[in-house]
Amino acid sequence: MLVNRYKYLIIIVLLFFLAGFFLFRWWQGPLLSGYEVVSSPLVQTVVASGRVETVSRAQIGSEITGVVLERLIQEGDRVSRGDLLLLLKSDEIAAQVRQAEAELTELAASRRPQAEVDLANAKVQLQQAEREAARRRNTELGILSAEEREKSIEAERLARNNLELARLKVAALAPGQAEETMLRERLAALQAQLAKTKIRAEVSGTVLTRNVEPGDLVQPSQTLFTIALDGATEIRVPFDERNLPLLALQQKAAVIADAYPDQAFPAHINFIAPSIDAQRGTVDVRLTVDPVPDFLRQDMTVSVNVETNKRERTLVIPNDALSSISGKKAMVILVRDGKIQRHSITLGLRGLVMSEVVAGLKEGDQVLADAESALKDGTRVRLEQKQRGLQHQADQTDSKNELPVKFD
Repeated sequence: MLVNRYKYLIIIVLLFFLAGFFLFRWWQGPLLSGYEVVSSPLVQTVVASGRVETVSRAQIGSEITGVVLERLIQEGDRVSRGDLLLLLKSDEIAAQVRQAEAELTELAASRRPQAEVDLANAKVQLQQAEREAARRRNTELGILSAEEREKSIEAERLARNNLELARLKVAALAPGQAEETMLRERLAALQAQLAKTKIRAEVSGTVLTRNVEPGDLVQPSQTLFTIALDGATEIRVPFDERNLPLLALQQKAAVIADAYPDQAFPAHINFIAPSIDAQRGTVDVRLTVDPVPDFLRQDMTVSVNVETNKRERTLVIPNDALSSISGKKAMVILVRDGKIQRHSITLGLRGLVMSEVVAGLKEGDQVLADAESALKDGTRVRLEQKQRGLQHQADQTDSKNELPVKFD
């Protein structure tokens, strides 16, 4: 009987303590997640996606219409100025070149010597006509008629004209004169046309595209190859226009190619477009890459993280603890002496994950993680510190191309 009494007494005491514990917990309030305001380094960055571009590209085409005989390069090949890229069928033009060369040979071997012989003959004929005319002029009128004398004079005049024509012909066919110049110009024009059947690189660079195969008929308006010129490599990034106030020339950036996520490389801003793309609401920014990694390729997709500002040490707070953000002002739910109260703070650097606290909080203050909590001010709560991880860096992210960023 006595044992049963002790047993009941123990049960009653346990129930009493249990009820007291739950009453105390009820008095303390619900268990909520929260953060502690800490002081740490802070780096603000602007993050977006872009593409790799060379500064210049050259589009290679044909100056004449022709059929492709042979293609000697393909995408990715490295070419130098003067390298042969493509051969066009050239039978007809080559035949015309040979004909023009034959005409020059004929000029030197046949027409020019013949003209000199004709000139010599014309001189002889003139001398003979002059002698004949002189004899007839000295003959008395009774022996020769006036008509015969006139014929001798006319023959002399024709012989002199023939001599002059022969001299002009010899002069025209002489080396370096009109006839040879005309033939050489025609040969040069045909040789130039023949050279156009061999399409060569006018610049040094890397072949990006090819749009031709053997057997194709190409025309002057057609682009056959696109070559990325040797020189500086740039990254073109369309940043959201809201980030424009944060961007400046020569700002440094860390770049990561999507294909090589473990190999970040440096770049810096060298151009900010003076206008905004109204349709996309973006501003074009170009960054120079130097040195250029070996793995970087034209049109690669990259993630660009531009450092826009930094603090060596400052108070930081996670963004999910903020509410009613208006400009630099925001509200937090502060936890003091186990009770909550809404509190206005002033922000500095802001980012996707963390923001700087300029005024309104001090190091060690605790705030609720749920900035939109419906609990009334003065409500008692118990705070559970959230695992903050690596949160010492702030960023700005392009909302049109948002990328996850870690903070450390």
